[in-house]
Amino acid sequence: MSTSAKTSPTWAILSLITNGILLLAVILLIWRQQGVTAFFANILPNHVNANASSQPTPELGNRHKLNYQQWVDILKQEAKVVAEKRPTHLTILVGDSLSLWFPPELLPENRNWLNQGISGENSTGLLKRLELFDRTQPETIFVMIGINDLIQGYDDEIILNNHRQIMRYLRKVHPQTQIVIQSILPHAGEEATWEGRKKLLNIPNNRILKLNQQLKTMATKEGVKYLNLHPLFVNNQGNLRPKFSTDGLHLNFQGYLVWSSALQLYSQMELEDQ
Repeated sequence: MSTSAKTSPTWAILSLITNGILLLAVILLIWRQQGVTAFFANILPNHVNANASSQPTPELGNRHKLNYQQWVDILKQEAKVVAEKRPTHLTILVGDSLSLWFPPELLPENRNWLNQGISGENSTGLLKRLELFDRTQPETIFVMIGINDLIQGYDDEIILNNHRQIMRYLRKVHPQTQIVIQSILPHAGEEATWEGRKKLLNIPNNRILKLNQQLKTMATKEGVKYLNLHPLFVNNQGNLRPKFSTDGLHLNFQGYLVWSSALQLYSQMELEDQ
């Protein structure tokens, strides 16, 4: 025990401290959830806060009718516009439907956000389209991907290998950018009502937890940041808290409020460290 303590690298200790502070801060938010939600209900327009916890998905207009290639074409065009305008404090959110449906009004302020999420995306698809925003100059890129890989039956080895390639690609193309890999969120297990519930039940949440632990280790080795959101969303059984979800897989307004607060607190701590 004493030998291990003496040889623990400084980065490991700092990482534990940082994640611990973040966890405690957002747990406080969860504890005060009712008050915070009431606060947002008073300041947001009625069409935003009405039935926020039960609404299945945010409004996407005609976009929900698009096929995958149409989605890619739109994201490519949006990234092109951002690359030309070069907004300050650009931050990219990239991943699947969880990122796609992040309510814009809940994204941390003082940043310009580019959302590059696609519904149903897996790590293989994401890896192939990272080049869409090559010409942008983001300060930070937040990545969350993996739950659809599990639903689609991919092995952990493939998921981890794709993550490794994603990390290396982003570090190479965006050397001045802070790359942040976010943990894969759990599902609600038996309480899930999502149409693919049977597929979810075939994915033990402890498998997701193990994957996250491996992603954390990998992120450290690859020189990128890791944001552990997993503990903020689980209950005592290790499942996604129903009050943060619409169907046991996707997040509701309160779930995004927790995620938003984690992003904000993380960003503030990173700025203070600099």
